[in-house]
Amino acid sequence: MASLTYELTLAGLAVGSAAALTGIGLIVTHRATGVLNLAHGAVAMICAYVLRQLVVAWGWPLWPAALLTLFVVAPGLGLVLDRAVFRPLARAGAGPARTLVASTGVFVLLVGAAVLLWGAGARNDAPVLLGDDPWLQLATVVTVACLVTAVTRWTRFGRELRAVVDNRPLAVLAGVDADRIAAAGWAFGAFTAGLTGVLLAPYVRLDPYGLPLLVVEVMAVAVIARMRSLPVAIGAALLIGVTQAQLTRFHPEGWAEPLLRSVGANLFVLALLVAALVLPGIGGKGQDALPPPSRATRTPPAVWPLAAVCFLLPLVAGGTDLRTAVQVPALAIVLLSLVVVTGRSGLLALGQAAYAGLGALFTTLFTTAGVPPLPALALAVPLTGAAGLLTAGPAIRRHGLALALATLAVGVAVSRFVLTQPYATADLAAPARPGPFATDRAYYALELVLLALALLLVAALRRGRTGRALAALRDHEPAAEAAGIPATPLKLLVFTLAAALAALGGGLLTMATQAFDPTAYDPLRGLLWFAAVMVLGADNLLTPLLAAPLLLTTDTTTPAALAALALGLLATQTGRLPPLTALLNPPEGRRTPYDRPTARGSPAPSGPSAGTPRTHPAADRESPHGPPAERLVAEGLWFTHPGGVTALRGVGLVLPTAEVTALVGPNGAGKSTLFDCLAGAARPRPGGRVLLDGRDVTRRPAHARARLGLARTFQRPALFPSLSVEENVRVGAEHGRHRGHPAAATERALRLAGLAGPVRHRRTAGLPTGLLRRVELARALAGRPHTLLLDEPAAGLDAAEAEALSRLLAALAADGLTVLVVEHDPDLVAGTAATVHTMEGGRLRP
Repeated sequence: MASLTYELTLAGLAVGSAAALTGIGLIVTHRATGVLNLAHGAVAMICAYVLRQLVVAWGWPLWPAALLTLFVVAPGLGLVLDRAVFRPLARAGAGPARTLVASTGVFVLLVGAAVLLWGAGARNDAPVLLGDDPWLQLATVVTVACLVTAVTRWTRFGRELRAVVDNRPLAVLAGVDADRIAAAGWAFGAFTAGLTGVLLAPYVRLDPYGLPLLVVEVMAVAVIARMRSLPVAIGAALLIGVTQAQLTRFHPEGWAEPLLRSVGANLFVLALLVAALVLPGIGGKGQDALPPPSRATRTPPAVWPLAAVCFLLPLVAGGTDLRTAVQVPALAIVLLSLVVVTGRSGLLALGQAAYAGLGALFTTLFTTAGVPPLPALALAVPLTGAAGLLTAGPAIRRHGLALALATLAVGVAVSRFVLTQPYATADLAAPARPGPFATDRAYYALELVLLALALLLVAALRRGRTGRALAALRDHEPAAEAAGIPATPLKLLVFTLAAALAALGGGLLTMATQAFDPTAYDPLRGLLWFAAVMVLGADNLLTPLLAAPLLLTTDTTTPAALAALALGLLATQTGRLPPLTALLNPPEGRRTPYDRPTARGSPAPSGPSAGTPRTHPAADRESPHGPPAERLVAEGLWFTHPGGVTALRGVGLVLPTAEVTALVGPNGAGKSTLFDCLAGAARPRPGGRVLLDGRDVTRRPAHARARLGLARTFQRPALFPSLSVEENVRVGAEHGRHRGHPAAATERALRLAGLAGPVRHRRTAGLPTGLLRRVELARALAGRPHTLLLDEPAAGLDAAEAEALSRLLAALAADGLTVLVVEHDPDLVAGTAATVHTMEGGRLRP
């Protein structure tokens, strides 16, 4: 028994060592570039194939071939990715979400390239580099980790790396070559990927699909280490590897045996799923959503009849055998789920294939049990939606890229633990079609009806109040919450709906083919679907109608690798190229005279109006005793940022009702942090309190405080660039304190801010700063709050606009509004504020 334990420990150390190398490479790449590199496994696979090609196919000696592969090919591939894909994104200011899409494109691209070059079959003759000695592999890992630690701590390069990680723009201003740091990070990351690939290839199936997914699974160790700590990553890798090996000793009988066997073979998958769902996310708030489209994508009306004709064509000229055509509407519904969750909402969902597979599996299980096909499908859809709710719930409450990692982990876990396991799929009968729709033509007609209904549902979701709220969350989540939008429930709704749509498409797809095929829903297929939607345009209803026939046609008429190669290549450039559906947009009309900027760069209309009686009836609908004397009270607020800087030190503040209170002080004094604590965007240390109308709201989120009557603006204008000026303001009217009659509240706010002219129909993207300030103020006023926090509202305004703002604030206070303003303009402060507080070093000076 002791000998078996020792042998299994050695086997676990070998696997854990390879996983540790993956963790080291991912962490170094992320720290040097800010990119979560999903393509790490694809790079490992390419390097393993290159070594095999040199040694097995061309007869090179092992070590010269290994040195060439690890020190030339692998770093060279990393440098190519840096220069061709990620450096342009970094210079364009692309965030983590956009770079994650690019790395997904690289993954698909490299897999397609490998299939074209070496075929899709598995290879069992990969050369062994370090032999079977796990201690040698472990020593290699420790050596690499020590070298990385020494370089980062005790060399000039390490100091520059830490500077770039802490603050890239500031490091660049200090003379640090951030591009050189990023290039070194990519070269080293690719080297560790190559080393992982050549170490794992002799012991696992070497094919273009298996090895990349295996390396994706062992990303768990980097996630556990929060992309920071090399010792934690190495320790987690070795622990999981040894535990996975030891689990092979247990052979329980009964129902637990296949489950334990699958867990023992896929413990890294389980670790990735738990880490993504439980541990804090990677990155900060607002970094988990794709940015809004650069310009509006409106499909010309004439395109929809043409699309309908194309989809109806198989019914007219397709004959009786429509074996490929019947899959198109079903796949289009699956892809439509990505339009919902990724397009309009901006959430990175990489596991929709899992929900499609669950829909197909549940439908097949129910029909096998004797349930008629349509009721079986009707049961499968809500069950899968519930599964989507359970997996999305823990992930979306964290920030950063937790949702992308969680959905990817769900996709891999469902494939490993459910779709490919005999205990879930054994003895399944071929899923039957509904009786009246048994033929291909009749079933295709049924699918078209369901596709049309799904399109109408999603179109309604995108157009109305919910659609504006989703766009606001995607464009600027903190501003959306400040406007009263509850982020978490809305994201849960969208993700559940997307999972249900994917299940509907999956169930229809398995009935179309009349066979349950788990390989049709593997994680790589899901990444290919994601890449196709991103390339064509994630926020366009036409995308699934184009992508579904494109994917199925290329899959049946050309090598599938060509489709993956093309889609992957285009996906790597989504940060620089517009989506292909944007080519269908009609040319923009000629500008009106109003659209021509003045010499100062601002639109022609005047600034905010002032002097209108009852400009903002904030005091109406108060209690019979009138408003309280003190609207907002802060007591003993302390706040420390994650980096350890204490921004607030026992701050206490009282805002009298119907007065303008000013807060002045130097930059870095803590004024904006105080705003965040008052508005609910940040939570102070325990012991501090925020009272709104005498009610303790310290633990209430920002959207709840907005609905209680507290509105705010931001130091930098926080707008929703994909929405028009009027839609921005309407968001505030629909989710603020008084949500009745949003149209009237929107009109009132637009008039107050001087935005009631043609400018109301323009998107806020690209508008001058002064105009953006007015839009943000109008959005805050549209919810008819009783307390308003303005963070440097005059920044970017000219003298006339600042004077108009001063008059408006005085009029609002006279009508009962309580205002706290942070401002550096002494004239504005002197002309409006009844009380002035000075803040310095996180404290209010007496």
